[in-house]
Amino acid sequence: MRDSQSTLELTGVSPRGPTRLPLASLSHRGGAAMKFGYMCMNSAYGIRPARLAAELEQRGFDSFWVPEHSHIPVDRTSPFITGGELPEGYLHMMHPMVSLASAASATTRLKLGTGVCLLLQHTLPDLAMQTATLDVVSDGRLEFGVGVGWNAEELADHRPELPFRQRYSAMRERIDALRTIWRDEIASFEGKYEKLSSSWVYPKPVRGRIPILLGNFGPVGIAHAAACADEWMPIDHMLKGTDGKPDVAGRIGEFRAELEKNGRDPSTVPISLFMFSRPTPDRIERYAALGVHRLIVSPPHANLQDADFTLRHLDDLDNIVRDFGAAVG
Repeated sequence: MRDSQSTLELTGVSPRGPTRLPLASLSHRGGAAMKFGYMCMNSAYGIRPARLAAELEQRGFDSFWVPEHSHIPVDRTSPFITGGELPEGYLHMMHPMVSLASAASATTRLKLGTGVCLLLQHTLPDLAMQTATLDVVSDGRLEFGVGVGWNAEELADHRPELPFRQRYSAMRERIDALRTIWRDEIASFEGKYEKLSSSWVYPKPVRGRIPILLGNFGPVGIAHAAACADEWMPIDHMLKGTDGKPDVAGRIGEFRAELEKNGRDPSTVPISLFMFSRPTPDRIERYAALGVHRLIVSPPHANLQDADFTLRHLDDLDNIVRDFGAAVG
């Protein structure tokens, strides 16, 4: 866990209580409108999903997001996606679908998202049923964020037959298969990686489909997102140029160019950004000018966070959400 000083510098959240942004610093900046989501590490040591979701809905957030890792193999050699040591929170994640079902029971408006579901680590019919069930019990509020993951050993425990380098191709086929099952009364699918004999798979999503959001951020991931995603949701600080320096605008431009290559209108494919640093007014306005419609905010570290820490963090975000938040509902 980081020390108290670094936590304060990065989040404005003191271990002893919130450091609120002064209202005067925000009151004159009303030009940008942004929706805000919130993601936590969702461990058994932290705030319960239902309580957090109710807090988020009451505070004007648009959505609640939880990540997924079924397990972390002790003997892994896969490097952590951002480098360095694996944060402790990755060892303690609760099941995303069960957690979001709990959140659904405590809310009526808040969108519920996976950030992200490692969709290759589930069986096809079970994942189709889980997601559609969650969509039904939440009255159509599920946003299905998906990714392929970075942990080769974790994937191998689920899919020993699937080469890690083929995970993007397998992801695309899994997305096609899910959409087929959600749509068709009697569904069947046969591809290179997926096979489902003619079957009844219920329930069906409330709107006939569930929005699929891709969290990929490299050139390959951007190309796949542009080809098949309903929305793109990368991590802002992972969007870099060829020189390795941050380049959010450049990567958004690349994504929109890829959309056009696929015959898709860029104005019809929304962009959300995960943000693991403090959402300053300048950055919110800059991202809004780039066409980003939602920021999904998270504590800046992925260590274990108790309920008090999370509530202090939300207190610190209240001014931002109030002054920049777009109407939600």
